Amino acid sequence: MPTVLFVCVHNAGRSQMAAAFLQHLAGGRVDVRSAGSEPAEQLNPVVVAAMLEEDIDIRSEQPALLSTDAVRAADVVITMGCGDACPVFPGKRYEDWELTDPAGLDLDAVRPIRDDVRARVQHLMAGLAIS
Repeated sequence: MPTVLFVCVHNAGRSQMAAAFLQHLAGGRVDVRSAGSEPAEQLNPVVVAAMLEEDIDIRSEQPALLSTDAVRAADVVITMGCGDACPVFPGKRYEDWELTDPAGLDLDAVRPIRDDVRARVQHLMAGLAIS
């Protein structure tokens, strides 16, 4: 089972959406993790609302601090604006997804980000041969 780690700065929006979509769509066929280089105290409530519209409840999730061990354990590392904070190990697959940060945006502005994240996760699943 592949392990995918999603990383953004605050682990309160983009990476949480990506992890939730992959977990939901892959149905247990992927070990999914997320973390942030500077984790927030709580999830972005607008992101939570946007995911609830997709019948995915992330209210119980908590932002987590990125660790070297988490990167080492991952087969695929997806970064979203965390820059050089993510350690690089040989043999790992790295992707950087340029996504707008949903912090401070309203629900109408977060929906397209959510939909972009879903599309990228579906593309990732196809690349991992998970449908």
